[in-house]
Amino acid sequence: MRREPTDRQADTKESSALPPALLLFAAIALLLMLLPRGGSPSESLRLAQGGLPDKWWNDRVFYEVFIRSFQDSDGDGIGDIQGLIERLDYLNDGDPATATDLGITGIWLMPPAQAHSYHGYDVTDFYAVEPDYGSAHDMRRLIAEAHKRGIAVIVDLPLNHSSSRHPWFIQSRLGRQPYADWYIWAEADPGYAGPWGAPAWHQAGGRYYYGVFWDGMPDLNFRNPEVTAEMKAIARYWLEDIGVDGFRLDAVKHIIEVGTAQENHPDSRRWLAEFEAHLETIKRNSFSVGELFGSPAFIVARYIEEAAIDAGFDFQLADAMVSAAQRGSNRDLIRAQRNALRAYPENQFASFLSNHDQNRLANRLLHDIGRNKVAASLLLTGPGLPFLYYGEEIGIAGSKPDERIRSPMHWENKRLGGFTAGDSAWQPLQAAENVAAANVADQWHDPDSLLSHYRRLIHLRNQHSALRRGGFTAVESSARGVYAFLRHDEEEALLIVINLTDSPIGEYRLSLAESSLKASPPRVVLGDGPAQAPALSAAGGFEGYAPLPLLPPHSLLIIAL
Repeated sequence: MRREPTDRQADTKESSALPPALLLFAAIALLLMLLPRGGSPSESLRLAQGGLPDKWWNDRVFYEVFIRSFQDSDGDGIGDIQGLIERLDYLNDGDPATATDLGITGIWLMPPAQAHSYHGYDVTDFYAVEPDYGSAHDMRRLIAEAHKRGIAVIVDLPLNHSSSRHPWFIQSRLGRQPYADWYIWAEADPGYAGPWGAPAWHQAGGRYYYGVFWDGMPDLNFRNPEVTAEMKAIARYWLEDIGVDGFRLDAVKHIIEVGTAQENHPDSRRWLAEFEAHLETIKRNSFSVGELFGSPAFIVARYIEEAAIDAGFDFQLADAMVSAAQRGSNRDLIRAQRNALRAYPENQFASFLSNHDQNRLANRLLHDIGRNKVAASLLLTGPGLPFLYYGEEIGIAGSKPDERIRSPMHWENKRLGGFTAGDSAWQPLQAAENVAAANVADQWHDPDSLLSHYRRLIHLRNQHSALRRGGFTAVESSARGVYAFLRHDEEEALLIVINLTDSPIGEYRLSLAESSLKASPPRVVLGDGPAQAPALSAAGGFEGYAPLPLLPPHSLLIIAL
């Protein structure tokens, strides 16, 4: 039951009045605008016949943006869409021949819809852009500018719930049709807590409603077909009217509950399968990535297999990569990587190191730049679809409460970090010493900085199909502090060797039982060389191989074999 567009969508209605010839001209102009600068038509995000290329997301490195904290363009201390547009060239300037940008090819926007709270997950109007950020027109312009640069845009869709201040809930609380059954109500308190022990049932008007996260975000009742129809209309609005390329689907394991079975019920996957089929009718090959906080790989994989979402975030692999950088040991990482490879279709999972719900990576790694580089090396050379959290690439600090892990971006070494020209920011920046050490301007031209390391690796991934879409073969290491593997496709085979530790390692040997490697001189793609070639067996394997006699601390070595 989609409502009529508000004045924020008036430009959509007005466009229908244009003469046919002008509409055709505008369509051709838009298609040209969507071509990445410096690229060919085949590199465009969009196809002339509509939809998107098959599995286009496999070639992307995504960057999570909290609009409120990225860049303020008007001096009110709140980040906005125009500010993000002004900073797009930092992410990607649209010229694949240069390395004067970070190389990002996908953006995930935390919820841009109008909401009651600063974070955006308690939506009050799914058809409106948050006024603090701008308008629907601004959002369309952002997407057009991103597409010019070859950047895909997906947005957070918190479909499990709304705000308790949403008009739907206000009417439902009063028992008014058609919204009376849009939320989950009980006449008496059912008496059980949520899956992590917090209250799940909340009193209102003598009755109780279910809200698994908190009383300000009541769960929608997706057993009501009207609610499902409305969410499908909302998805159509963002995909078709606004023009996004897909969704990060928030809290998908909570969509449908059956009594105390409040997570990962099969009905949730069945509902998602229907929803995904609907998305494909709107925009072919639109991307969906599911968030199942803390779930193991085999559970996340069910949503890919049964619900047909395109990928899911692997939280266990993320923790294992951070742990490997913390402890300097490959043991837990080997296990987590093996589980991921067994669970998912090849590369169809989202890998990451941190996000907006977790303490900042810099804090977890004790502000050690070398360890942060190790974590980045693991993320950006490994399989899966990598996601970065804004500021991660410069080492921004932050520990909970949530506001402090979502604080403004540091662009320069100044009091407000270049985030705003106003007198204050919506949230204080991190400590002055962190702004001084972790800012874009000071790290950009330093070849040894964390930012330069991220930039180098992202561009390397963009240049090598084996790193984006290639297979993964584990290589055994005699040293716990060395993590090694092959990334390979029909074009090339790359040996990745990472020293996870704070010390140089000379006593290590690499072994591989078999492979399709051919005897050829090794070429160092990244790292200090020259590297020794392995002595290949008849099966294409090797034993006791050390490409370099000494691996420097926290180092990354990439060799084309």
